[in-house]
Amino acid sequence: MFATDFIIDRAYKNALRIPLKKDSKFIIFSDLHKGKNNPADDFRQNRKLYQFALQSYFDQGFTYIEAGDGVELWENTSFAPIYYTYETVFKLLKNFYTSGRLYMLWGNHDMVFRNPRKAEEFFYQIHKPKNQQDIERLFGLKFYESLFLEIENSHKGILVLHGHQADYLNYIHWKVSRFFVRYFWRYMQKWFGIKDPTSPAKNHKSLTRVEKRLNHWIAKNQNQPVICGHTHRPRFPEPGNIPLFNDGSCVHPGSITGIEIVNQQIALVKWYESADKNREKKIVKVNLEDPVSLFNYF
Repeated sequence: MFATDFIIDRAYKNALRIPLKKDSKFIIFSDLHKGKNNPADDFRQNRKLYQFALQSYFDQGFTYIEAGDGVELWENTSFAPIYYTYETVFKLLKNFYTSGRLYMLWGNHDMVFRNPRKAEEFFYQIHKPKNQQDIERLFGLKFYESLFLEIENSHKGILVLHGHQADYLNYIHWKVSRFFVRYFWRYMQKWFGIKDPTSPAKNHKSLTRVEKRLNHWIAKNQNQPVICGHTHRPRFPEPGNIPLFNDGSCVHPGSITGIEIVNQQIALVKWYESADKNREKKIVKVNLEDPVSLFNYF
């Protein structure tokens, strides 16, 4: 526990602090794993759902937090094919960015964005800047390890991170894990159905181990609430229990899940396509867990 406690402690200490006001509206998604529209691209099935949901949140004035693994850079060595596959999605993100309502975190599958220079190298694949002004316009976007949503007039708040900080193999030794996923496990799964043992989303023991470590850190730090992703398993605790929330992922079969924070209340939501009584399909949102006041978790 000591190593992961230290990593989470550091993420907590260095988190970018963001005011959480009475009228604040946040939507948190993670684990999109956007690829290049090939059979290994788990996001392509939910592209329509995600775009619809994100446009809806933009129109309603939400701030968007992407809590890591937005793009799949373990299976893919280049960013350009991902960008051109999902150019409309990236343009939506740009709308949030230009309106000052976008925060991006890095996870283990896009951990290269931890290094600003490496991030620039990937973005250069899309558009090579002509001058310093162009550089500032293109690369003003920062990727963070963690955020702290601080409730106004209070020192209390919620820590938001990807969650791989509690997964030693996928944090410290992420390059080793990336190598085996890129050149070994993806083919073992494709040919023989053998799942990647390093992934908590595909390995139950790894999933429970990550959750156990996060629970341990939360209890050790006076029940400090945490929102994460990484495991792909939605989690919404009852007040009085360990306040570990998980937004799930955007690669569930036929649905995406996320965490909403509106008027200092938190909810777990799901977007999916449904048929009405006339058998016409439409995209709808439902609460998997109804809004609960954040103050019930302190």
